[in-house]
Amino acid sequence: MLARVDTIALDGIRAIPVEIEVDLGRGLPMLNMVGLPDGAVREAKDRVRAALKNSGVQLPARRITINLAPADLPKEGSAYDLPMAVGLLAAMDLLPAEKLRGRLFLGELALDGRLKPVPGCLPAALLARDLGLEELVVPVGNGVEGALAGGRVVAPETLLELLRHLTGEKPLDPVPRTDWLKALTEEEPRGGTMIRDLADVKGQEHARRALEVAAAGGHNLIMSGPPGSGKTLLARCMPGILPALTLEEALEVTAIHSVAGRLEGRSPLLTRRPFRTPHHTSSNVALIGGGGIPRPGEVSLAHRGVLFLDEIPEFGRSALESLREPLEAGDVGISRAARSTRFPAHFQLVAACNPCPCGHLGNPHRQCRCSPIQVERYASRLSGPLLDRIDLHVGVPPVPPETLTELPNGESSAMVRERVTEARLTQMRRNGPGVLNADLDGVPLHRFAALDATSRDLLLMASRKLGFSARTHNRILKVSRTIADLDRAEAIHSGHLAEAIQFRMGGRFPGSG
Repeated sequence: MLARVDTIALDGIRAIPVEIEVDLGRGLPMLNMVGLPDGAVREAKDRVRAALKNSGVQLPARRITINLAPADLPKEGSAYDLPMAVGLLAAMDLLPAEKLRGRLFLGELALDGRLKPVPGCLPAALLARDLGLEELVVPVGNGVEGALAGGRVVAPETLLELLRHLTGEKPLDPVPRTDWLKALTEEEPRGGTMIRDLADVKGQEHARRALEVAAAGGHNLIMSGPPGSGKTLLARCMPGILPALTLEEALEVTAIHSVAGRLEGRSPLLTRRPFRTPHHTSSNVALIGGGGIPRPGEVSLAHRGVLFLDEIPEFGRSALESLREPLEAGDVGISRAARSTRFPAHFQLVAACNPCPCGHLGNPHRQCRCSPIQVERYASRLSGPLLDRIDLHVGVPPVPPETLTELPNGESSAMVRERVTEARLTQMRRNGPGVLNADLDGVPLHRFAALDATSRDLLLMASRKLGFSARTHNRILKVSRTIADLDRAEAIHSGHLAEAIQFRMGGRFPGSG
């Protein structure tokens, strides 16, 4: 007897259709598995055998062959347990073959027949929707996540419960759909200790303005200042002034976290923009992604959100240089001997550092103890090509004591978010859907960021005096366009350009021209 069951394999965050073929033939009793299974897939035969036995089903004394097609695609993880078990039940005539058509199965089996959740359920649900399949069958722990795509999802707790559903003995109700679009618009974008409100910031008007410009145009930002000047507090305000995710963006972000196995079962849709804060001891793999089975790194987990690198000079040089590709391209490629894959990585980089090893260079209230060689060596940890890819370089001075004793009187994140949202809508109407000023390049950049004669002379003079590179020149144009959008101006004026140049040269970053 031969049975066929549909499931998926993951390539990055994309689900690829996989067909599992189960054949019961004559010969010595044994179970063979072919189709490039990894260790977890090969071990499935023992889990499946025990789960079937404890569910009241005994495998026949036949030669069993399980093929995972396409055969040249690596199969990884425990999600193949359930489709293998269903295929065996169909091959043993315990399930009608027609009950498997139009259904997609994935899930891990416990030895007692319970179904355990697996990563990658949302990409599978999106594939099932796109293929027009009738039903997605996943473990109960993945049910709400699977329903995000909008198709019909059933989520049995045990293998026996699924068998009764497929035979019609006791059909399962589909997982109810949640109005996640309503949740996206109603939930406040701040929460927890990681996200702070701009109203909590005392002073630092220049840095607050830089944060607003960066949020409005999708620009990267680096802040330099002495310890205690508020750099980390300012960075944690960034998610609160960013617009809410659209439903399409939320599904994209959720799919990445699903593949990484980082979703909660009860409320799986990520309705807030990610805010990732890796430690400076993080390795290249942790930051960029990779491993024997490629998994998303911090740059991908921060997709459509913020990647905050505190004390950025303390990160390894190799890890920092690996940021150059995702900062430029918006995704990251991971190549291994067996396969290559790409993960989305369109994030905003917010970085913070001290001006010198002791942190007090330029501090009017504290004396710097570092020698010029130490300062130069510290600054050289950030390469020129990396700094060239960061749009706004902002100095954050110490807050005066008299300001610290006053009550905060600045605008709240909600007020700034309104202006940021309006500026982003203006950009997408002009630049195209989903295209912010930070993404402009080539002809569109020079078309939408055209300068008048006065502004051209100002930029030319600054370029000659400060030695701007071609990339720096273009990034100043992008920031100027964003400042003009916040000002609701159709054209860039010299004041907008002057502010953009000031933001570019505001911090102590040698080699950033």
